[in-house]
Amino acid sequence: MKILLVGDIVGSPGRYWFAEVVRGLKARGEVQAVVANAENCAGGSGITVALAKELTEAGADALTLGDHTWGQKELEGTIGQIKNLVRPANYLPAVPGTGSVLVQTPLMRFYVVNLQGQVFMGPAENPFSAIDRVLAGLPKNIPVIVDFHAEATSEKIAMGYYLDGRVAAVVGTHTHVQTSDATILPKGTAYLTDLGMTGPAHSVLGRDPVPVLKKFTTGIPARFDIARGPGKLEGAILDLDRETGKAVSITACRFLQPASA
Repeated sequence: MKILLVGDIVGSPGRYWFAEVVRGLKARGEVQAVVANAENCAGGSGITVALAKELTEAGADALTLGDHTWGQKELEGTIGQIKNLVRPANYLPAVPGTGSVLVQTPLMRFYVVNLQGQVFMGPAENPFSAIDRVLAGLPKNIPVIVDFHAEATSEKIAMGYYLDGRVAAVVGTHTHVQTSDATILPKGTAYLTDLGMTGPAHSVLGRDPVPVLKKFTTGIPARFDIARGPGKLEGAILDLDRETGKAVSITACRFLQPASA
């Protein structure tokens, strides 16, 4: 079974190209499920119920978040309405929402777990302790995919080895830059340090380069609007064995939008 894992969806350009790519892949039977990080889908920060519905109708089976989980104020009171959405499992116990979700497809079932890193990130419980607790509460016979939303590559790689042989896959999100280290770790877990970004191809992490350059060259604050122009979808295709639930392969992918599309 092939699962498309999608890097951070940024703004309306990212949502549009996500829908175009995913509908095509599913229609052709090239992937059977889709897990996407959507924490930047609402104007670059957060998600809403309406946008979660939009992405789900476009083909997302599970949506993950990260440090911009609360970028849209309404989500605190509405997160429980989005059944296929997970926020980092290592948030404090009183925080609304859930850190894991079961995805059921005609071919197989799998869990998606979301974690947030601690290095150069906002406050969160130790993700290594948190994942131990989460896995202890999940059935042992259903594969688990972990989206580790973190800044430091070292923290992501360490999590990969920490979970090697315990989950089907560990993939990183957050940096918006796709890495080239897709691999199967020694004990069988699929791993990629960062899936990359789904959004404007010609941008600075999805933002218009002009105000970003102004900030870097002058130090004067500027509003970082979402860039325009053709999009790209970056991520990876994970192949799971339907009998064992173990990773067969993981391959980074990139789909570029034609300039005329």
